[in-house]
Amino acid sequence: MSILALAVASFALSQSAASATVDTREAERLKACVAKIEVDAEEAYEDGLAWTYQGNRPGARQCTALALIALGREDEGAARLEQLANSVDGGTIEQRAEYLTQSGNAWLQAGAPEAAIVTFTNALKLKPGVPDLLVDRASAHLMLGNWEDAKSDLDSALSRAPSMAIARQLRAEAHLNLDQLDLAMTDIDAAMAADPENIDTLVLRGRVREAIRLSEVRVLSPDIVD
Repeated sequence: MSILALAVASFALSQSAASATVDTREAERLKACVAKIEVDAEEAYEDGLAWTYQGNRPGARQCTALALIALGREDEGAARLEQLANSVDGGTIEQRAEYLTQSGNAWLQAGAPEAAIVTFTNALKLKPGVPDLLVDRASAHLMLGNWEDAKSDLDSALSRAPSMAIARQLRAEAHLNLDQLDLAMTDIDAAMAADPENIDTLVLRGRVREAIRLSEVRVLSPDIVD
């Protein structure tokens, strides 16, 4: 999920949590600022800056960070969201976990999986066992080729959400790279059952099938050593 889609999907949680610390007007301003990012990220960034100068509220800093991410400055936006999560006025546990989740996904977009792992790990300390967070951290491990670590996170996610198609797909990738081809195909079949039109799963299925074919060829035609 893109960082903007994540922001929109998680806004309802942010707004309900924010009501304990800011008034309705500020919550509505945050909602409008986040919505504007999808239409005009530059203007949303300028609005966020103006809002920041008016009081440096958490909502202003969040929207400014998300606008930076949308403008291609993912690392700067990710760092700002981490700072917000760790600030004295960062809000509730739910809000801080949301900021860290958005930050981690921005680090992934920036091609910084090591930073993403740290951020997602901190988010999981606030919200232990959340399947989406485990999948996000697994994605960072996969980028680094940490197949066993990715598999561990995905095992945990699937123990809580067995029908989660993306978790099945990513675990199939881990199994493929660990040469656990039967397990990879089992996960592919489950992912296809949950989301049969997913292009990434279809491509991965082809890779797994080819790996199985090559393994059978090796068994039938072992190398001859002089």
